[in-house]
Amino acid sequence: MAEKESNSSNNSDGEGRGRWSLNGMTALVTGGTRGIGHAIVEELCGLGSIVHTCSRNESELNDRLQEWKLKGFQVTGSVCDASSSTDREKLIETVSSLFNSKLNILVNNVGTNIRKPTVEYSSQEFSTLIATNLESTYHLCQLAHPLLKVSGMGSIVFISSVAGVVAISSGTVYAASKGAINQITKNLACEWAKDNIRSNCVAPWYIKTSLVEKVKNFSPCSEILGNFSHEPFFIVCYMLEDNMVVNLLSFHFL
Repeated sequence: MAEKESNSSNNSDGEGRGRWSLNGMTALVTGGTRGIGHAIVEELCGLGSIVHTCSRNESELNDRLQEWKLKGFQVTGSVCDASSSTDREKLIETVSSLFNSKLNILVNNVGTNIRKPTVEYSSQEFSTLIATNLESTYHLCQLAHPLLKVSGMGSIVFISSVAGVVAISSGTVYAASKGAINQITKNLACEWAKDNIRSNCVAPWYIKTSLVEKVKNFSPCSEILGNFSHEPFFIVCYMLEDNMVVNLLSFHFL
């Protein structure tokens, strides 16, 4: 997918941009106004991609679009609640119109977490987590498939979590949604290979984002996060900065 660059002088930060390019590639990044999604949008733009992103918060979206415009990035945006099937359909219609019915990269980044003991989840909380984390991801893949196939070189990247791979002491619904995403990643890699669509997944642990701020005071989380100031190793393993995750993601876009 990527064009290799021989001139490392084009690399302003010494990471990645001197090794490859995504010039002219189109990308949809869900939830791109903050956290990991925001970092992904900026990395893709830095590599030459034309990006569309979405957010439920119109004010926040407009602020980010203005910032990216000042940086010279090619980014458009839509107001979209990824947990709504109607909004997802409208989002893909917009992307299809903007990118002439072709899409090279789909980053399923949107997700949320409600961290509590299993017996305390309400049916509404269960539905919210599954709709936002799993249903939205699955449906967007279905909707985007024709656009990815037509591009001739499609790539899907899922943002999962360590919680979907190993056992943790709470947050079972979140963990289940991420475990399902891991399996979807593997199945689509097999099923859609014939359509030249690749499927990869990145499963980070705690990342320093606004989402983590919401759960860090929950007892099991605070016990882990409380080690950060004392043990640099935990910072590296459990609280990677956004750009470190994105450096790994860049490889999957190739």
